[in-house]
Amino acid sequence: MSMNVGSPKAANADPEPMMEMNMTPLIDVMLVLIIMLIITIPKQQHSVNLNMPVGTPPPPTVEPVVVTIDVDFDGTILWDAEVVPDRKALDAKLSGVAAMADQPEVHLRPNKLVSYKYVAGVMASAQRLGVTKIGMVGNEQFQ
Repeated sequence: MSMNVGSPKAANADPEPMMEMNMTPLIDVMLVLIIMLIITIPKQQHSVNLNMPVGTPPPPTVEPVVVTIDVDFDGTILWDAEVVPDRKALDAKLSGVAAMADQPEVHLRPNKLVSYKYVAGVMASAQRLGVTKIGMVGNEQFQ
């Protein structure tokens, strides 16, 4: 920054108004505001407080019923080791499972060599008929 001491032309003439703004007080105020902002920001916590249950959980009152659906390499569907003759029979069995108040767990176990369309068809039928407890079993064979 420069300082204008005086003009050599006229010693008794009126001084010209300054055209530059003094930035020093503005910078000082901004620094004080930044420091105050940094001090007042609360410390960040990277944890989530959860109310976890205390003690050991009670044992399950009823052992869950499990229905196993196997899909063989040629698309044959087995319901608890019994061959299901066609898609209508599978839909009837899945409707019976969906109608139960406490639905049994349905474990779907496809063969490693089966085409995906057969497995997807069983899963789509189960979803369409309202089976909610379905899971894939035996995925370690695909590794």
